[in-house]
Amino acid sequence: MYQHPLSRMKRYDQKAIESYYRWRVWRTVTRAVRVLWLFAGFVLGLRWDEWQGKCSPRRPAQLRRILTNLGPTFIKVGQALSTRPDLIRKDFLPELEKLQDQLPPAPTSIAFAIIEAELGRTVEEIYQEITPAPIAAASLGQVYRAKLHTGEDVAVKVQRPRLLPTLTLDLYLIRWAANWLEPWLPLNLGHDLVSIVDEFGAKLFEEIDYLNEGRNAERFAANFRDDPTVKVPTIYWRYTSQHVLTLEWISGFKLTDTASIQAANLDSNDLIQIGVTASLRQLLEFGFFHADPHPGNLFAMPDGRMAYIDFGMMDQLSQEMKETLVDAVVHLINKDYSLLAQDFVKLGFLAPQTDITPIVPALEAVLDNAIGESVGDFNFKTITDHFSELMYDYPFRVPAKFALIIRSVITQEGLALSLNPNFKIVEVAYPYVARRLLMDESPALRRRLIEVLFKDGKFQWERLENLIAIARSDQNFDLLPTAQLGLQYLLSSEGQFLRRQLVLALVEDDRLHTEEVQRLWNLIKADLKPSRLLDAAVGAFGEFSAERAAALLPNMAAMSLFPGQKPR
Repeated sequence: MYQHPLSRMKRYDQKAIESYYRWRVWRTVTRAVRVLWLFAGFVLGLRWDEWQGKCSPRRPAQLRRILTNLGPTFIKVGQALSTRPDLIRKDFLPELEKLQDQLPPAPTSIAFAIIEAELGRTVEEIYQEITPAPIAAASLGQVYRAKLHTGEDVAVKVQRPRLLPTLTLDLYLIRWAANWLEPWLPLNLGHDLVSIVDEFGAKLFEEIDYLNEGRNAERFAANFRDDPTVKVPTIYWRYTSQHVLTLEWISGFKLTDTASIQAANLDSNDLIQIGVTASLRQLLEFGFFHADPHPGNLFAMPDGRMAYIDFGMMDQLSQEMKETLVDAVVHLINKDYSLLAQDFVKLGFLAPQTDITPIVPALEAVLDNAIGESVGDFNFKTITDHFSELMYDYPFRVPAKFALIIRSVITQEGLALSLNPNFKIVEVAYPYVARRLLMDESPALRRRLIEVLFKDGKFQWERLENLIAIARSDQNFDLLPTAQLGLQYLLSSEGQFLRRQLVLALVEDDRLHTEEVQRLWNLIKADLKPSRLLDAAVGAFGEFSAERAAALLPNMAAMSLFPGQKPR
């Protein structure tokens, strides 16, 4: 079998690609003419719309069809652009979000030849049986159902023939066009267009390396090993290579197949809870997240579990980014738009030297309107739609990493809405964030909890009540461990500030806040049975020494007697 010189390239290498295609002029010109011919009609249509003074509603669908006709690379470009309101007109986004990558499959004879060449054995030696035709075909590969000689049912994912030569030629042409067009495009990219193409190419190469996908699946499974609601298929490494992936067969229903889900007596609200909570854990706990959770990659299993498949497109968040994301959520809830603007700088949405002074009122105007009167009105799609309005008026950009996150969250929200049209993402997300803030032992999240509970130096009783009430909306939430953690923190040296602020809060405005304390007690008393409360108190005081108690009591007495006095 002929091996293309670039067919074994494992990582995106623009220099090697450029070196190869620079001397293959006929091949590059032929492909460039086809691309230009298809896009010429689209560009002329845009000019006609400008001359008419209106935007044709047919234009977004025309772009989607062009990208589909041009094949795998351009389909992936379209999918990437669907999350970039800073790069493409807002009215094009919904059409690009519908971009389908279903293509006619390659002949099975060629697919089987690839399996045999990659694994060094005949198909009959590897599999006891295998379907004669693929059960699914997408832009990058096709899938067969098979059974191993040891009896396990498996899915066999085979990469399309000559895929890498197609991708590399298109990336070469796109990169050349980006280099030439960049000075003429009034795009707020934050960094050069060629770098964006290179980043896209690197991600695309990761997605077509099935060995990398197998490693991603095992890492993802390890993160959720303590979660019985999430299923990740087993990888059969003996039958896997760079271009062939054999993994456990998942029997289930697509999340968009509501009829099958109802027939299996599965609770759609439970599936929503599992999916959204799993997504939040990926972003805020692990920092390693599934960046392509479309309907074909998520399945509801008959036993109620959620199965993830296809781990080609994953990404990683640093600890600093995870903490800043939590900051942004806290500042959004608190409607502290000045600090939120600073979060956008840290996350890369604004350049470090950006003057945020004029941006703060713009954020307030847009986000106040998007969030609404109540946190229950929050809708992520609405937020992103409103936020895209700022892209052309202020120097916002969407870092590639966060474009993947936005795409992931919007897709999850869309899937949840298909199961329950009345779904509000905050009904799952906010209780999760509340539990994390109340229960997490990390100093970083403790600081964020204090930031939620205090505003302008005053204790926010209603926020504490809301946090507890929202966290308790999850039947699995137990208040006692949270109370024990809180008591341990209060008695620690780290909790000195909070001790003082709580005492001041009780006597704020020259009155005892007995009404607020009574409301709080009515909220939690059902969970605080005397025997359990005693156990929690004993546990909290377990490591509390007599010396620390002696140091603590005078300070608390002084604060209660002189609540307005500042410490010296």
